[in-house]
Amino acid sequence: MDKEKQILDYIRMNPFISQQELSSKVGLSRPTVANYIASLTRRGEIKGRAYILREESSIVCIGGANIDKKARTNQEVSFHSSNPVKINESCGGAARNVAENLSRLLCNTSIMTCVGDDKEGDWILNEIKSQGVDVSQVWVMPTERTGIFITLLDPTGESVVSMDDMHIYEKMTVSMFEEKWSNIVSAQAVFLDTNIPKECISYIIKRCADEQIPVYIDPASVAKTHKLPYRLDGVELLLPNRVEAEVLAGMKIDSIEDCGIACGKIRERGAKNVIITLGDQGAYYSSSEESGHLPSFLTDIVDITGVGDAFAACAMYGIMNNEPLHHACQLGLAGAALTLQTEESISKALRPGKIYEVVQEHAG
Repeated sequence: MDKEKQILDYIRMNPFISQQELSSKVGLSRPTVANYIASLTRRGEIKGRAYILREESSIVCIGGANIDKKARTNQEVSFHSSNPVKINESCGGAARNVAENLSRLLCNTSIMTCVGDDKEGDWILNEIKSQGVDVSQVWVMPTERTGIFITLLDPTGESVVSMDDMHIYEKMTVSMFEEKWSNIVSAQAVFLDTNIPKECISYIIKRCADEQIPVYIDPASVAKTHKLPYRLDGVELLLPNRVEAEVLAGMKIDSIEDCGIACGKIRERGAKNVIITLGDQGAYYSSSEESGHLPSFLTDIVDITGVGDAFAACAMYGIMNNEPLHHACQLGLAGAALTLQTEESISKALRPGKIYEVVQEHAG
């Protein structure tokens, strides 16, 4: 457990605990503890004297939870032939990854997804539950197979080709979400990916807009971007990559200037904020108040899987903590940089203090 979380936990148990007592419990000097507390106060984690904690963020993540199978070769990929690879399996899926990342950022998070009644489904539920995510609203489908995502990585960690078996999500219906709506309406925010059926996506976006629940959306893939309705009213943040943004804006994006035009077209459809992720070129952010391009944070690349989900979670965290959009975008870049450094889809180093530290190192 990192020091920041330890300090928060001790304050939660005893809001009147002294800095000296905290120092003894977490094994840090009193001035260092004071710096942590000052940082937590600036970010709104602690309010006022007696360490009054803010109410925990409640976020529902809706969408995919599947098994990621990554095959990596240490030589140039040979098509139409056998390639020697090292295979790594882990839990993945956009909604699942975002939920775990948000939990690591100390947000109170639950997930709505579906898994099969199989060992892969059990693995996913046990893994995400162990990270503090509420799985009580997950549908277990006895006759379906848990979703699987397979990708082939070249020696640099770039994906050469990917494929998935996500037929289980086609079984989800609007009535299923109607039955669980009481668990959504109480949330501070909803994260939504596009793995679920088109009619479910439209229903969730419209009803959240009607009930003033902010929605954050990751289109997940070019093919699934078409599932989004034309009107995006009520969407607090939309997070497409360049190719997905081309689909949403109905135009080619060949430059940073094009990103600005595309963001404008997407915001005309109702989205409040748009961030286009650009891989090693960073990201472009746009709202009615500000817009601009931020370069990526340079780091060693081990594996790119899960990087977009880390960006989404950290940017979402920033907006929910009232950061301006450009700073939320910086936090997204920090989360992406941390995730690039691990073979796993989630970085174990991800914490609120850490992403602010990475931003400070790279952006000053």
